[in-house]
This record gives sequence, structure tokens and C-alpha cells, in this order.
Amino acid sequence: MEYLGHTQTASYMTGPRMNAGQTYHLPSIGTMHSSLKSFDTYPAPSPMRRSLTTLPWRPSTYYQTAKVNPGTALTRSMPDPMSGRSALNELDALKVPPVFAAARNALYTRFTPNDWASSNQGNYLASDRVRAGAERLRLDTVRMCRETDDKTKRSQTDVGKRLGERVGDITFWKTELNHETDNMISEINALNEAKRIMEKALQETENPLHISQECLYNREKRQCIDLVHDNPERELIREVDVIKRCQERMRNTIEKASVQLGLDRAAQHELETDHRDKQIAESLDTTCHGVRNVSRGMNFHNGVHRIDNTVSVPETWARFSNDNVQRSQSERAASKQMRNELESVLNACANEMWNQWNAVNVNLNNRVQESTDARNRLQTHLSKVLQEIFDMEKNIELLKKSIQDKIAPMQVAHTRLDIRTRRPNVELCRDPVQHRLVEEVGEITDTVEALQAKLRDAENALQQLLRTKSALEADLAVKNNSLFIDREKCLAMRKTFPMSPRIVSL
Repeated sequence: MEYLGHTQTASYMTGPRMNAGQTYHLPSIGTMHSSLKSFDTYPAPSPMRRSLTTLPWRPSTYYQTAKVNPGTALTRSMPDPMSGRSALNELDALKVPPVFAAARNALYTRFTPNDWASSNQGNYLASDRVRAGAERLRLDTVRMCRETDDKTKRSQTDVGKRLGERVGDITFWKTELNHETDNMISEINALNEAKRIMEKALQETENPLHISQECLYNREKRQCIDLVHDNPERELIREVDVIKRCQERMRNTIEKASVQLGLDRAAQHELETDHRDKQIAESLDTTCHGVRNVSRGMNFHNGVHRIDNTVSVPETWARFSNDNVQRSQSERAASKQMRNELESVLNACANEMWNQWNAVNVNLNNRVQESTDARNRLQTHLSKVLQEIFDMEKNIELLKKSIQDKIAPMQVAHTRLDIRTRRPNVELCRDPVQHRLVEEVGEITDTVEALQAKLRDAENALQQLLRTKSALEADLAVKNNSLFIDREKCLAMRKTFPMSPRIVSL
């Protein structure tokens, strides 16, 4: 009888069930003695799952992994061939101690030596395989670390070398741009001086034109037969035409010089912009060239390697600066040609006006002609121009007020867009509101640009009106003054030419 809680040592027969009358015998004690020394006592496995309820601390897999059917050798009596008696008959009357019964039952739950050796061999092979894999991993790791370190150092050295070469290229082009900028500035100053002299000569041509017109105005007062188209009148008209033609040539030349000055300044601006950009790029690349692994201020900039905001390649970069230099050189050549043209036009006009002045003085016999109708027409046009100037000024004020009214809506749209840029994370959605705000900004911008374009047109028209007004007033003043001068001082004014035939020699 076993106590509650102790290991059950009862033996259970697992062989075939014996018929009635058959005797169950234990094996010989001598044959089991050596086997019992090498085994511990374990409970016999039970084929019945309900028996496990009495052993809750023993897992069922332990009792069901290795089941041995002892057969009939240990459970059934075998007859002796000599005597005809069973080999275990002598032990029938003996009682087997419980410890031997437990050892006998434990035989059926143990692994075989082959299983044990196979298990150990499997563990050895698994250990060798795992250690070999770990060793290969360590060697690969060390090799990879060294290779990556060498590759990183080579890459960093190559980048530093390329940065140094880049700084040298930038320095070269910066020097070229600086030299060309100095030459362009000198050429611009020379062209400005030539243009100033031409403008002064153009202003001086107003005096002979004024005198010729006064003479014509005076001859206009002749009555009856005196109102004839004689040689002096033809010469005066020719003189006025010559002066105006010279003025037109001078104005065209001055305009061409102004255009050339604009091109020169544009080329200078491109040179200076390129020089300034290269100076900034040189500073940045020099800073990059001096950055080391131990430098201060190093930090991660996530995603910066995916940003590609480049607009040129080395070939286009060098070609851009070369084009700027070549453009500046071509503009300087054109500027020199323009200065030569200014000189030739100035000398030709001065000589032509001087010759015509002498021809008029020879043929002039106090005959001039004045057209009062022209003065009346001038006054009419002047009044219309003044009225149009007044209306245009009111229109300009209206346009300015309309543009000013667009500032508040633009500020509101910009403020909304700025506030929406502070949305966190995925809330930065380009939703219909964002699209509409951007469209609103574009619409207001287009509206303002249209209004500003219209304002510029209006201001240009106003300036043209003012220039026309000034021209009309000057011409009217000339004509009003000529009525008095032609009667009293026409011949006296024409005794000397009011300007030098050769104004300047460049």
C-alpha cells in the first residue's frame, strides 16, 4: 500500500492477457542483479491516461514516448528441456522486493545506448556546425568592417581632392570674371562720356534750328506778292531739314548708345552676379574642404542626399562663365564701335549744318516765312494734350487705388498659407483648401500684375503726353518769340553760327 503523494511503484502487465490457469513468474534474481545496478527506480509507464491523474507532476509525454512490450519471456513460464519444469518454478514461492520491481519497470522507459550515442553525436555535430558558422560570421564581420573603413576613407579622400580641384577652378574663373568686369566698367565709362557729348551737341543744335525757324516765321508775314517761294526760303527749309535730319541721326545714335549701354550693363551685371556666386561657392566649397571627422558642428541631415537641386554640370558650368566672358568681350567690341560711330555722326552733322548755314546766309535777303496757322494748331493740340494729361492723371490714381486694395486680400491669403504650413506631420495635406489658397494667391498676383502693367502703360502714356506737352510748348514759345525776333533781329542773329562746326574730337 502506497501513501498518498508518493511515487506509485505498482507494476502493470503490458503483454497479452494470460488465460486462466497460467502462472506468472519473475525472472531469475541472478540474471537481473547486474542490470539493476545500472538503473534507477522509476515508476512503470501506464498505458491508461486516467492513471496520470494520480501523478500530476509527471508529464504524460514521459510515459508515452518509449513503450516496450516485454513479450512473453518475462511474463510467461518457459519449460526446461531437460526436466520439463519451468525455469522460474523455483522462484514461484518467493516474493520480489518492490525495489527490484521498480528497476524492472524502469527498463521499459529508458533509451538504448545507441540512442544515447546518436544523441551525443548529434550534439557534437550541431556544436561544430554552429561554431563554424559563428566563426565565419566573425571573420566576415571583421573583413567587412575593414573594407568599409578603407572604402569610407578612400571616398572621403577622393571627395576632398575633388573639392580642392573645384576650388581651383572657381578661383580661375573668378579671376577671369574680375578682369573682364574691370574692362567692362572702363568701357561703360567711356561710352557714357561719348553719349554725354552727343547729347550736349544735340541740345546745341536747337539754336540754329531756332534761328532758321524764326527766319521762316518772319517771312510768313509778307503780304501779297512778297509771299513767294524764292531761293532763300528754299534754303531755309533745306537748312531746317538738315538740322532736323542731323538731330534725328543724333537721337538714333544716342538711342543706340543707350541700348548698347544697357547691354554693357547687363553683361556687367552677369559678370558681377557670376563673380558673386562663384565667391559664395568658393567660400562654401572651401569650408567643405576644411571639414574633417573631428570638426565641430557636424550633424545629420536626413534626406539631404536625395535632394537634387543642381542646375548645371561641370561642362555647362564652365560654358556659362565662358559665355559670360565672351558676351562681355563682344559687347565691349560693339561699344568701341558705337563710340566710333558717335564720333563720325557728330562730325558729319556739324559739318553739314555749317555748310547749310553759310548757304542760307548768302541767299537770305530778309525773307522768312511764318505760319500763324501752325501756331494756332499748336495751341489747339497743346490744350488737348493738357486735357488728356489731366484725365490720364485721374486714371493713374484710380489704378493705384485698385492695386492698393489688393494688398489686404493678398496678405490674408499669405497669412492663411503661412498658418497652414505649421500643420504637424501628415496633416500637411495638399487639400482643396490648399489648392484654392494657392489659386487665390495666383489670381490676386495676376490681377495685380495686370493692373501694374496697365499702370505702367498709363504712366508711359502720361510721360509721352508730358514730353509732347513740353515739345509743343517749346515749339509754340519759339514761334511766338520768332514773330518779334524776325521783324527786328533776324539778320542780326544770323551773322554768326551759334555752334562750333566740330564740337568734339574723341
